[in-house]
Amino acid sequence: MANTEADWQTAPTYSFTETDVVDGKPESTKTYKVMMIDGSPYNEVVVANGRPLTSAESAHEAHKLRAEIARRQHETPDERQTRIAQYDRERRQDRELLQQMVKAMDFRVMGEETVNGRRCFVLEGLPKPGYRPINRDAKVLTGMRGKMWIDEQEYQWVKVEAEVFRPVAFGMFIAHVEPGTKFTLEQQPVEGKLWLPSHFEMRVRAKVLGFWSHNSNDEETYSDYRRGSQNGGASAATRADPGKPGG
Repeated sequence: MANTEADWQTAPTYSFTETDVVDGKPESTKTYKVMMIDGSPYNEVVVANGRPLTSAESAHEAHKLRAEIARRQHETPDERQTRIAQYDRERRQDRELLQQMVKAMDFRVMGEETVNGRRCFVLEGLPKPGYRPINRDAKVLTGMRGKMWIDEQEYQWVKVEAEVFRPVAFGMFIAHVEPGTKFTLEQQPVEGKLWLPSHFEMRVRAKVLGFWSHNSNDEETYSDYRRGSQNGGASAATRADPGKPGG
């Protein structure tokens, strides 16, 4: 957890490339260059609908980027504070869920495996009796079981899996997250002791009022982490947490 916290603190000094696929449809693929501009990320599209942009589309995206840099440079203090606060709030939500996974489950060592070329301890997690969720997002952990693969040398998590095995109810509309909901998150070393996400996949099975179903399968990959600045002095950075694109 100490290493995870250090990674989370350092992550906003890196830009990266993100590729999203919705419901397993190649034609829905989008790839972004994600960079930090004055305190929060911006996504510049480089692939849309599964194909690289045309010259005209690339020029349009470059124009949008310049316009966004200019807009942020001329924000009022209140506008800037609101924008950055939203980004920080999203980062904290993702971070808290991973922290709560550790608190919500009892873990035991199951053995050792090699994952992505790294020798790992394998930990199985089951719901901890008496755990009280701190918020609605954490409530889903009461019906989940999980596994963690921890690098034996670096004590960084290499992979995390969690799946719902019993329905969990949410909110006034009685939405249920159903068995079959699952997420997988992987990370890899980037530089020195720093590890950052490389892959995220989430499959959601849910029902509202017992009769309306919602199923989705989203996948994201992260690559080409770069430290420093680009695009007219904008500070390059990224989220340590997947799933909430900026811009």
